[in-house]
Amino acid sequence: MGEAYLNGLAVYRVGGSVRDELLELPVRERDWVVVGATPEEMLARGFRAVGKDFPVFLHPESGEEYALARTERKTGRGYHGFVVHASPEVTLEADLARRDLTINAMARAPDGTLIDPYGGLRDLKARVLRHVSPAFVEDPVRLLRLARFAARFAPLGFTVAEETRRLLRQMVASGEVDALVPERVWAETEKALACERPSVFFRVLRESGALGRVFPELDALFGVPQRMIHHPEVDCGVHTLWVVDRAAALEGTVEARFAALVHDLGKAHTDPAAWPRHHGHESLGLAPLAELAGRLRIPRAHRRLAERVIRYHGQAHRVFELRPATLLELLSAVDAWRRPALLEDFLLACQADFQGRPGWWDRAYPQGDHLHRAAEVAAAVQGRKLAAEGLRGAALGEALRRRRLAVLARLQKQHQQHQPQ
Repeated sequence: MGEAYLNGLAVYRVGGSVRDELLELPVRERDWVVVGATPEEMLARGFRAVGKDFPVFLHPESGEEYALARTERKTGRGYHGFVVHASPEVTLEADLARRDLTINAMARAPDGTLIDPYGGLRDLKARVLRHVSPAFVEDPVRLLRLARFAARFAPLGFTVAEETRRLLRQMVASGEVDALVPERVWAETEKALACERPSVFFRVLRESGALGRVFPELDALFGVPQRMIHHPEVDCGVHTLWVVDRAAALEGTVEARFAALVHDLGKAHTDPAAWPRHHGHESLGLAPLAELAGRLRIPRAHRRLAERVIRYHGQAHRVFELRPATLLELLSAVDAWRRPALLEDFLLACQADFQGRPGWWDRAYPQGDHLHRAAEVAAAVQGRKLAAEGLRGAALGEALRRRRLAVLARLQKQHQQHQPQ
């Protein structure tokens, strides 16, 4: 029945659904281009217009997007610096030419014929990400999208074409990348963090010079040394990329992956005279996180977890050595009893930090199990049981604290007794 709305229209399926179909990946959503139609005709057929800048319409039944074929002309800096031209005279090939990458510039005709004027299928088979035209440099968001596609398709062997790498460096040198708005930066970053290999996103940005413009807090970590005995990779920036990939391999939430990404920001701010040691880097990492999160308007949940990972990941690694009071403070800081999901994300990010280095990927992280056990035994000491004994107010709080300290002291002692002498 939905086809009745399309009778007489030249409609083509375009973009990601065509690409993913050819890669034999799941097709999550479909986009369509209509050639030879006017906005008035689409509205008369029952389609609903969306947006103000582009001639895009929603199908009355499926809700899928149908866009009129259009071209774009650069008129100013940034993402919005374009004039859009949509008319019945715009061809499908002209519409595809404004796309970012050749693998995204293919279409399917109603009879299933593949329309590929810019070599997308060739690049798909060669596993290459290549720009469609020099107009790629006109939209700074394309740099982020390319980096995100590089991360998404890295497990399939995709790499960025050398001529496209040159264009990325040109975009940075010209200052076009400085026109990126925070919302778009974070939107693409969040999608990249959800990929199997998020490090590729940041590596592409760094190779183009964009990392220093978009994520200066991360860029500052590269070239900062660490002690080789603990970090075979030595470089703090390299370690960070290992850690975020390990967090992805552990199937961490996006919040946990972001926390893993920023856990060592403070190492760029320790005293260079003391390098490769980084005493106090945990507390020094909070200010650059605040700067990054404020500038990109990062969601509060991501920031809250990241603050705890930055501040307490060192204690998590040394959990067996902690005094009961310090262990109780750590569990309270991660809200272990009221928000167990926060504890899980915290421990995953800490495990990723521990394992995120060459040769350490599969090392055991017993600290995680120990912290789980500590949270359990402390949670078993409940305030309502103490209240039943007649305790109230400050006396109740102090009694709860003392008894939790006692069970944690026993736990720490039990661990030490079971360690080989």
